[in-house]
Amino acid sequence: MGKTGNIIRRSIFCFLQKYQYFTSASTLFAFPFSVSLLLSQTFVLTSSISLLPNICYHLKILFDAVGFPPSLEFFSIFNQKLSQTIFSSIFTLPFTLTFLLIAKASVIQALKETKPTSHPSFSSIKSLYNPLLLTHICNSLLILSANATVFSILFFAFICLEGFGFSSSNSFLYLSAAGAVLYSIVLANTLVINNLSLVLSGIEKLGGYLAILKACVLIRGKTSTALLLALPTNLAMAAIEALFQYRVVRAYNVVGRLNFSMLSEGIIIAYLYSVFVILDTTVSCLFFKSCKPVYWVDLEGRQALQIDSAEEDNGDYMESKARIQRRNKDPGAETM
Repeated sequence: MGKTGNIIRRSIFCFLQKYQYFTSASTLFAFPFSVSLLLSQTFVLTSSISLLPNICYHLKILFDAVGFPPSLEFFSIFNQKLSQTIFSSIFTLPFTLTFLLIAKASVIQALKETKPTSHPSFSSIKSLYNPLLLTHICNSLLILSANATVFSILFFAFICLEGFGFSSSNSFLYLSAAGAVLYSIVLANTLVINNLSLVLSGIEKLGGYLAILKACVLIRGKTSTALLLALPTNLAMAAIEALFQYRVVRAYNVVGRLNFSMLSEGIIIAYLYSVFVILDTTVSCLFFKSCKPVYWVDLEGRQALQIDSAEEDNGDYMESKARIQRRNKDPGAETM
């Protein structure tokens, strides 16, 4: 928990160091994506587009064909939520592949700059776009694979349950609850790996499945920290989405038309959502630096020291380097 708080404090400090750049250029890059996401949530709740019922209908046919019990309310709720997620992903896809990735690239490039006052050029941001795009496509395939894996496990679990004669509603209910917990854990870990792989591909310009594999190695043993870091920003963005529904969509449904006050409030809320998108990327960058080990080797190559990036930023490793240097000069000094 202490390491999580340290990363959050350092992320806020880095955000405030480049506050003018992050709240102007980076936020404006993310603004179209934020608007599309908020509007997609509005269309999901109002069901004013025929695509959403079609997705829900086809998913229901798929679940019935697989053999999931149609009487369980869990699968009807899950079907609805999954349909809404698919619809939002399709609706925001053009903005995700362009504006969101450019915004993330601007944040990653800005944090790579050594001087706090220096701001990256558009050409340097553009050089990160291709690795980020390739990694994002592989991340989408990873999410599909994770969903398919969980559905396969649930399918075999229900088949085995019926095969052993446990076909009561209580047995199906307990298995559905266990499946919901399993799905949440798998999806949360997948999203954390996706965020880390995007940051890794931007910093090291390593796109595709190799970035995902390296992210899986780096996050080993630090999954709980990553989940705790993702919790505050995701809760804040969920609260902003609810604020948009309450202040803009609800007012529009009451009045029946869009006026200037609704439009201005919607722009401010979308801008605030963009700021948290940038802050979430900043937290992911600092988490990546804390995961990636840094190696120090003396001039004669006799001793290597592995430290964390957080320790490097705090300067705590200087004492260890001095101790190793003394030991190399006088091997018996440490034992005295």
